[in-house]
Amino acid sequence: MPITSISEIKRNPSALIEQAMGEPIVIVNNNTLSAYLVPSETFEKMMELLDGIKLNRLCDERTKD
Repeated sequence: MPITSISEIKRNPSALIEQAMGEPIVIVNNNTLSAYLVPSETFEKMMELLDGIKLNRLCDERTKD
């Protein structure tokens, strides 16, 4: 996973995103993990998976009754 600083993100975010080639980017601030920058497609897939997990839990709860 590419690692970059907040300062680098400020300079040229588009170039960093392009260089990551769809991989998440680790963002550090003062040598401490600050955030992850993920492509929009990856984020959308993550949200769909989480929604599926929530629906499965809801179904499990309802079938117990």
